[in-house]
Order: sequence, then structure tokens, then C-alpha cells
Amino acid sequence: MSGKIMIVGTGNVGSSIAFTLLNQRTPVKEVILTDIDTEDAEGEVMDLTDALAVSPSFLRIKTGTYADAGDCDICVITAGANQKPGETRTDLVRKNAAILKSIVDPVMNAGFHGIFLVVSNPVDTLSFLTYQYSGLPAEKVIGSGTVLDSARLRYCIAEELDVHPKSVHAYQIGEHGDSEFTLWSAATTGGEKVVDLLSKNKRDQIEDYVRNKAYQIIQKKGATYYGVGNCVVQIINCILNDERRILPVSSYDDNTKVYNGFPAVVGKAGVIRRLKVKLTEEEGIKFQKSANAIRETITEAEQTTGAKPEEAKNA
Repeated sequence: MSGKIMIVGTGNVGSSIAFTLLNQRTPVKEVILTDIDTEDAEGEVMDLTDALAVSPSFLRIKTGTYADAGDCDICVITAGANQKPGETRTDLVRKNAAILKSIVDPVMNAGFHGIFLVVSNPVDTLSFLTYQYSGLPAEKVIGSGTVLDSARLRYCIAEELDVHPKSVHAYQIGEHGDSEFTLWSAATTGGEKVVDLLSKNKRDQIEDYVRNKAYQIIQKKGATYYGVGNCVVQIINCILNDERRILPVSSYDDNTKVYNGFPAVVGKAGVIRRLKVKLTEEEGIKFQKSANAIRETITEAEQTTGAKPEEAKNA
């Protein structure tokens, strides 16, 4: 891999991803920023390059167009309408589905054969649509999924147990949205089951907080971007380094025929495999309901795009 990536969209999330790359060791060697507002993209590049002399890694950062995507390893899509206070992620679908198609088509026409990393919301639906539009194998289209939600979850559990978040292994799964839920049956820290360490009431409080935290942040400051910026860079580094880490990215589920967040092995080939985690009966019901919610959002998008869930190809 060449280490060249494209970030589409230089709003809060796209610029946070680029800034995060500058502030850690990364295999990324070149970043192309592109936005419909070319002056904004140029301004971001000018600002970011001011940090290169003192950043841990040296990257080449420049503006570009979709025509530059042909030799990129990863195309990160952050462009789209912002989620407004009081607006759900699914409210965004009709606006962002049209924007997405205007991105994917010219990127593919440029000869792109890398990995799409979708961050725009509703991410599971837009990941599915990217898969449809691009014609790429499912493993080469990844959504940021519930990686951010799981990071929030791990932090909350760690605070309760007085341990480091990296010592907590727990996942938020399903839709990156209102129907997501915590996979408590598989949550552990140091081999101990979290269900044996925290009461049902405390677990419910944590799960509810994690599910709704984004709404609270949006209500208070208008948008979320620092957390997702770090999480997306983790996925980028995982791909380029072929780390084969287990991350709850949004990937294609052969059973439900939609994209959703679930633990998967991620490396330079994209999604290498989804884990076969055994769910409890209650978790299985929640997972199916979450898949149904995503499918309904795809149906809404169909009015704009013509994509249909049943058209999905097997990976």
C-alpha cells in the first residue's frame, strides 16, 4: 500500500481526522483533502501544514479532486449534511444519499480500487449504498459503525471499575443510532465478565448514556468530531498496517442483508471476517430489530437513489 488517502469533506469531522493523523505516528504518507467548498479545503490545508514542522509524522497534505482518487488506498467519506439539534440520524438519509452518489460515481470513474471508509451518517445505510454504487466487493466498503459508540462504552465501564479503558473489551453493536445496544454477554475486563461486576441497573444506565451521548453533545456544542476523528484514524492505521484488529465497524451481514456494526477482523484487505459471536436470545432479538431499523432507512433512501436491500451481493 502506498499510504495515500483521500478525505472527502473538510467540515468538522474531515478536518479532525486530518488533524489527528498529524498528531500521532501513522503509516499515512499523503492526504488529499477535497470538498465542494474548494476554498475551505484550501484553508484547511494551509492551517494543517503549519503543524508539519512539529508533528510526530511528516505527511504530504494537499487539496485535490475526485480525479486524484485513482491511486489512493482509502477514500474516507465524511461529506454530508450535518445532524441538527433534535434531528435523528435517519432524518439525514434523503439528503445524504444524494450527496453520496455524487461522490462515489466520480471516485470510481477515476479508477479507484481501494477501500471506502464511510463516516457520514446514517453510516450503516450510507455504507450499504456505497457498496451498491461502487460495485466493489463488500469487504472493501467499511463504515465507521459502532467503533465510536464502543469507545464511549469502554470508557464508561472503565470509570465504574477503576481500570484503564484499554483493559475493557466490550462492544456496542447494531445500528449506529437509536437501536444500537450493548453486547453485555461478551463484555469482559481481564477475563472477568462485566455482568458479574456491575448491577443490572448500572449496566442499563451506561447503555442508555452511550446510546444518547451524541445527542447531548450536539445539543451542547452543535456537532461531534474529536472522538470520531480518533476512531476513524484508528481504522485507517489498522488497514494500512494490516493489523487485523477486531473492531466493531459497519460491514455487510450475510444474514440480515444490511450493513451494521459488529466485531470484525480488519486489515489491508478491508473486512477480513465478521466474528461469530454467540448472542443471547434477548440480544438476538435486539440485533434483528436493529437490522430492521437499518432496512427501513434504506427503503427511505430508495426513494432518492433506487437502491434496494435485496440487491446486495454476497461478499
